[in-house]
Amino acid sequence: MSDVADFRRRARAWLAANAPRKADANDAGAEPGAAAIAEQKAFQAELYDAGFAGITWPREYGGQGLTNAEQIAFSEEARDFALPTSAFMIGLGMPGPTILELGTEEQKKRYLPKMLRGEEIWCQLFSEPGAGSDVASLTTSAVRDGDEWILNGQKVWTSGAQYSDFGAVIARTDPTVPKHAGITMFIIDMRIPGVTVRPLKVATGAAPFNEVFFDQVRLPAGSVIGEVNEGWAAAVVMLRNERVTIGTSSAPRMSPLGYDSLSQLAARLGRDADVDLRRRLAELYARERAVRLFARLLREEAMAGRDPGPRGSVAKLAGAELGMFAAGVAGEVLGPAVAGFESDEVRAVATAIVAVPGGSIAGGTNEIQRNIIGERVLGLPKDPGVDRNTPFNQMRVGTQQN
Repeated sequence: MSDVADFRRRARAWLAANAPRKADANDAGAEPGAAAIAEQKAFQAELYDAGFAGITWPREYGGQGLTNAEQIAFSEEARDFALPTSAFMIGLGMPGPTILELGTEEQKKRYLPKMLRGEEIWCQLFSEPGAGSDVASLTTSAVRDGDEWILNGQKVWTSGAQYSDFGAVIARTDPTVPKHAGITMFIIDMRIPGVTVRPLKVATGAAPFNEVFFDQVRLPAGSVIGEVNEGWAAAVVMLRNERVTIGTSSAPRMSPLGYDSLSQLAARLGRDADVDLRRRLAELYARERAVRLFARLLREEAMAGRDPGPRGSVAKLAGAELGMFAAGVAGEVLGPAVAGFESDEVRAVATAIVAVPGGSIAGGTNEIQRNIIGERVLGLPKDPGVDRNTPFNQMRVGTQQN
């Protein structure tokens, strides 16, 4: 334990000297420009060189080879800091662990160290215009051509595609089998010919998402993650990592919709004597604490090598519902002022309220999470799948409906 205590002290000292605190940071919801991406890459490199990136990843792939105790210690010390590393959240939380679990030795050695050090940014390319919640209905295709695959199709709602170097994409490689079969996962260089990225602006005014088009994109045979036509299994691994990443992310104490922020704002507005509002704030505190403790449990289990499995959906759903509840409390704290944008503080809270509904969609809708929880956590009967054994090319789904 003395080693962990020493690691914690080093982390605390390094963060205090090098990382911006939440109160001093710029709006984390703003979409990073080229300068911000360069700053994030520089910070990630410093984080890596200091020994605080890839804490539990194997040393042979660029990690620190430490235990979950060190990772938990760092996460706790980092909670009050606005680490400028958002560009790497997807890569390190989703494609990285998937490659670590399913990738070839060559893929692990080529991509993971650069991912950890911030030299390369990754995105995830799953959703399509006709295959959102039903990801397995995807129609993007990859056709074998000698030692290469030719990729054609479209993805949508891809976070960070505009500044990503690589992505993990799933495509249909055999349309003659049922929809969950005949899918393959690939590594794609986002800069190669035939890849077009277009931003999508959301209600807050930011453009964190993109639609991505593939036109005769050639991928080498060595870009397959896992096995050919076994991409759904790889996608399940990545979706599991995505839900655990989203559901267990450790939010700073002073996030705009957090209990600490809203209770202090209520005091400054002279509303802290309102009994009903105080009751709502107390409920927010209790919900926030429960979600945080459950997230910590899943993090500790994951870092100890125990797969949280479908319980990641519990954390993801709880986090999304907490956000909606917090947005309601924030509206009560501000009252009519929420529409006025009278100060930067009010603007930050109002923007966070507008952004909250996205949390019930990103990473799988709340309805999808409830299905997963019902079937795989509680053991309830699964809805009948009338298309389970139907070859995909005989189905009318997604963009094949016409």
